[in-house]
Amino acid sequence: MIDDDRKLRRPLGGLRPAAGALAGAVSGFAALAVAELVSAAVRPEAGPVVAVGGAVIDRTPAEVKDWAIRNFGTDDKLVLQTGILGVLALVAISLGMAALRFRRAGAAGVLVFGVIGALAATTRPDSRGLSDALPALVGAGAGAVLLHALAGRPARRERAGAGVSSPSAADWDRRGFVVAAGAAAVASAGAGALGRFLNGSRGGDAVASRSRVVLPAPASPAAAVPRGAALRIDGVSPFVTPNRSFYRVDTALVVPKVDATTWRLRIHGDGVRRPRTLSFDDLLRRELVARDITLTCVSNEVGGPYVGNARWIGVRLADLLAECGVVPPSRGGPADQLVARSVDGMTLGSPVEDVMDGRDALLAVGMNGEPLPFAHGFPVRMVVPGLYGYVSACKWIEDIELTTFASYDPYWVRRGWARRAPVKTQSRIDTPKPFARLPAGPVTVAGVAWAQRRGIDRVEVRVDDGPWQQARLAAEDSRDTWRQWSFPWQATKGGHTLTVRATDRTGRTQTARRARTVPDGATGRHSVVVTVE
Repeated sequence: MIDDDRKLRRPLGGLRPAAGALAGAVSGFAALAVAELVSAAVRPEAGPVVAVGGAVIDRTPAEVKDWAIRNFGTDDKLVLQTGILGVLALVAISLGMAALRFRRAGAAGVLVFGVIGALAATTRPDSRGLSDALPALVGAGAGAVLLHALAGRPARRERAGAGVSSPSAADWDRRGFVVAAGAAAVASAGAGALGRFLNGSRGGDAVASRSRVVLPAPASPAAAVPRGAALRIDGVSPFVTPNRSFYRVDTALVVPKVDATTWRLRIHGDGVRRPRTLSFDDLLRRELVARDITLTCVSNEVGGPYVGNARWIGVRLADLLAECGVVPPSRGGPADQLVARSVDGMTLGSPVEDVMDGRDALLAVGMNGEPLPFAHGFPVRMVVPGLYGYVSACKWIEDIELTTFASYDPYWVRRGWARRAPVKTQSRIDTPKPFARLPAGPVTVAGVAWAQRRGIDRVEVRVDDGPWQQARLAAEDSRDTWRQWSFPWQATKGGHTLTVRATDRTGRTQTARRARTVPDGATGRHSVVVTVE
């Protein structure tokens, strides 16, 4: 009787493991909800899920990131955050079950994960110090206290000195536990919803500043897109990619919303004889140019979607650098690398020579006739034709430092990507789609090809193992934009493989050798398999 009485007096000892799992799940949910609310007072990027997600991205090998982008596309961030939440849920449930027997240890486990979240937040490149640790620590503290309390709810006990159990006491214990857990869950949901609402409204000033932007008419407008540059063929990517459809590949789990009225750009470093700090209005008062430029992500597989063409409005970066006294290395300048820093801590390194060789390297403020969307870098981003985005297209830029490749490795270079990354000649079949079933007879095969800074000279199509046949090229806008192409095919019944290749104006035809995206871009020829009925 004494041994049985001791067992029954252990915290939650008379409840099933499901109660411990529920206690852990509710406590974990409360920790995240409170952290979300606290992050609204600090900044959204300090939330533990975002901070841990960013830390995971920072420490993930390039091959794994490439795999995630290849398999999940622009949903890679959602998949990562969902995975983190799944792992946290499993850990919380495990800690709750452990707390049935080891109440303090279970609560301490919650605190340990809070410390991990705090370390992740304070070691990110854009960390603002100890304040970023508050959401994870406060949230974990709330979760630990709640788990300790739930695990200590009195279980079914025998009355002291009595030989029979008390049904009323048992009923009260179960009911009390469920009521306490339910109340905690409801309160946590409210705190989380409030935190999410406040975080969503934090960018109000930034949204208002963007809505007030009126882009001046460019002093150097883009040439009109020539007639015949856009083929009227169903299934082919439009010549100008709409903003909503333009690819987005970056590491930001929370899209930065920067207030244009407080934004500043600092230019400094080796060989910058006249350092400057510019405001957004300073840029708008300068001579603006508009140019059609195709951007390509280095993570774009052969035939992949991470390429798009837009009309960018901005300031010539070379002119601005020259005013600061920067001289390219070919003329004796000490710096051969331009390091661009984003508000989220991202660093990208561009060759100074490429930025100042006469190409339309821009500090862009507009995209397709409107201020940059937040997801694409508002208020200002870099656009450099001919270079993959990871070495040129810094979004949300706030700092430009002139240095050397020998003295500094930017974010992606430290993770195994090449320092210099000119865009490779590529082509893609947009229609017909892979595994399409087509009627026999005339079929139009069509797509796009690009070789920024060199231009596309020829596109050829091969059916199965037959001869290469020249496709019809659409009119060229500029050598910095992609070109559409089409090929009339008399389709015969059976299975067929269609393959495309492009030749640029240097005479170089894209290689058939397949290579993955790491370290400097994919190579190979795009092909699709179709069935003709």
